[in-house]
Amino acid sequence: MEIFNRLFQGSTQIWVITMLLAIFSFLPVFSASTSLGMHMIHVGFGLLLAILTHRIPYRFWRGPLSPLILWISIVLLVFTIAQGSTISGANSSRWIYVFGMSFQTSALANVALVIFLSRTLSKKEGDWKFKDSFKTLLWPIFIISGLILPANLSTAILIFANSMILLFIGGYHFKHLAKILGLGVILLLGFVLTAKTLPDIMPNRVDTWISRIEKFASPVEDNENYQMNIAMTAIAEGKITGMGPGRGLHKHFLPQNNSDFIYATIVEEYGLIGGSTILLMYLWFMLACVRVTRRAKDLFGRLIVISLSFSISLQAMINMAVATSLLPVTGQTLPLVSAGGSSIWMTCIAIGIILSVSRGRGDGDNADRDVQIFQDTEIESLNTQINA
Repeated sequence: MEIFNRLFQGSTQIWVITMLLAIFSFLPVFSASTSLGMHMIHVGFGLLLAILTHRIPYRFWRGPLSPLILWISIVLLVFTIAQGSTISGANSSRWIYVFGMSFQTSALANVALVIFLSRTLSKKEGDWKFKDSFKTLLWPIFIISGLILPANLSTAILIFANSMILLFIGGYHFKHLAKILGLGVILLLGFVLTAKTLPDIMPNRVDTWISRIEKFASPVEDNENYQMNIAMTAIAEGKITGMGPGRGLHKHFLPQNNSDFIYATIVEEYGLIGGSTILLMYLWFMLACVRVTRRAKDLFGRLIVISLSFSISLQAMINMAVATSLLPVTGQTLPLVSAGGSSIWMTCIAIGIILSVSRGRGDGDNADRDVQIFQDTEIESLNTQINA
């Protein structure tokens, strides 16, 4: 028991949720494919990363390492785009290959951006000026989202939205956030128009995005909506208790049944009970992280926990919403459950950082001051917006 307590420190609830999701993932992944051995390696290495990361005092990420990781992720994103991998003229460059293994660079960029924004926001005292904030705070949001956008719209939007929420919680004025959102929409529309007008300039997936939105808006029972139709049929067959582990039939006809559409496989085999349990697990994870946020010793700890936990939970909700036809197909995996290497590893690193904050290793003498600044900023920002 003593060894266990030394090995797994921090929030017990978060550790329990992480372990339960990781162990449960073996069942649907093995049922949907035969790659259980590789998945076990990915999960095992991911949990090792979580253990190692949570032992690092989180103030370590607040130092010069934060901008260094950010720049490394940007360089890797540029390298990913430069590969120029295309399928039928569409950009499929989301991964790079390291020692024969694929790595999704956007997963690293997401964590790096959260750490950088949390670090920058926690060091600022007073209000942000919109123009000046571009030089120190906002530029990586647009660069990273822009580099991910051509190949992966959903991830770019997810990162941009998570950044907006982090800025709001960090005391950035709502009026400035509206300007950033408006600028982001203009840049997105500009990219779409450019891609449609000059498709040979850069490989992209604009036609795929439009096609998916059109199919979602006007669903029809034919091959055009094959994935969605099979997923919904699988969920309907699951009913209350499911068909039983490994007994699902529609998984054999469902593309990406162990990653993007693994939730449909889960509901088919474990029913409404199993699907609801998975949903409640992610809600429990978010609530446990909120508890960690309230107990964090400094502003940096609060911001990084809020942003990382929201990113993981939102990704899970999007995956489940796609499987149940509440959203168009996005390509987002179910964190800790779907098969995949880099997605699992970066999720575990994010959880490790959250657990590091829950251990209470803050910035010592600056902790109380940062919390007071955070509370004063929240109150002042709220009063300003009410008066406006």
